[in-house]
Amino acid sequence: MTISSRTAVSAARAPVPVESSGPASGPLVDRFGRVHRDLRISLTDRCSLRCTYCMPEQGNEWLARTSILTVDEIVRIAGVAAAAGISTFRLTGGEPLLRRDIVDVVRRLAALRSPDGTPVELAMTTNGIRLPELLPELVDAGLARLNISIDTLRRERFAELTRRDRLDDVLAGIRAAQAAGLRPLKLNAVAMRGVNDDELVELVEFAMAHDAQMRFIEQMPLDAGHTWDRAQMVTRDEMLATLGRRFALTPVPGRGGAPAERWEIDGGPHTVGVIASVTAPFCGACDRMRLTADGQFRNCLFSNQEYDLLPVLRDGAGGGTDLAVDDVLRSCIAGKLPGHAINDPSFLQPARGMNAIGG
Repeated sequence: MTISSRTAVSAARAPVPVESSGPASGPLVDRFGRVHRDLRISLTDRCSLRCTYCMPEQGNEWLARTSILTVDEIVRIAGVAAAAGISTFRLTGGEPLLRRDIVDVVRRLAALRSPDGTPVELAMTTNGIRLPELLPELVDAGLARLNISIDTLRRERFAELTRRDRLDDVLAGIRAAQAAGLRPLKLNAVAMRGVNDDELVELVEFAMAHDAQMRFIEQMPLDAGHTWDRAQMVTRDEMLATLGRRFALTPVPGRGGAPAERWEIDGGPHTVGVIASVTAPFCGACDRMRLTADGQFRNCLFSNQEYDLLPVLRDGAGGGTDLAVDDVLRSCIAGKLPGHAINDPSFLQPARGMNAIGG
């Protein structure tokens, strides 16, 4: 069953400015002084896996194909964002490699330039399944960095967690990424109590053997079924305690706006990262915003408000100009809150699941 982007979620849609506010001026700075340099672009809500913490196995209500942004629309939005100071673009999903035009998307986005003329950096988060087939073309098109998701190294556990027996394909994708020489190569795992929390050390050793950085993520309230239970979440401190019994961990300074804290392993050169959005939020340094596959700007992963670009792109709102796109972008930044408030009793989980928001 498909549904249109305008009725797919119950999140509030901010109105699109009807008139231009004038020429864009300066970087994208919100009310709290955070300068935004990173845009995560979701290319699709569809995925080749069905991870239990992300989406149900069946009954998914996919975005209508007519609502999905075209390559021209994606490049147009990204061009406006680059002119406003966005210097890093990360392609996400769902699974971005399911887009048939993925190489064209990468090639055209990699050609964008920052206001000072320097090329933008193009990265991707993927489950890795199609990397052996597509990576040579993607690298040639300008892809610079990869994050690959892998929550377990055990076949039966992988099949149970993702509802697909595709571990060999993911491992082949990781080997292809290692051989391609894209660095830093990052492997992401959501740490889950009673599921894979006994594999943390094993995953780190696997990452080091593939010249990659392992990153563990606290499970967040972004599942489509809204079944997240904080009591079942493996916390940052628990992860570090487990890893600390096997490795000597030394904090790496200079985190900046990066979502992951990093620790040097046994004196280096390898590192391990932890993204602790729940127990140690990094909202104060956040420099990211998101674009969903159906043309909605989001200023926070956990936001319940979206800023609709489709009227500008397809209905000519605000004259349909790049300046009107910039207005929506800046309205989104202006509406950003100081934090996600997961730890506040008033917190409401986003209506969309992670696959529809974009990682």
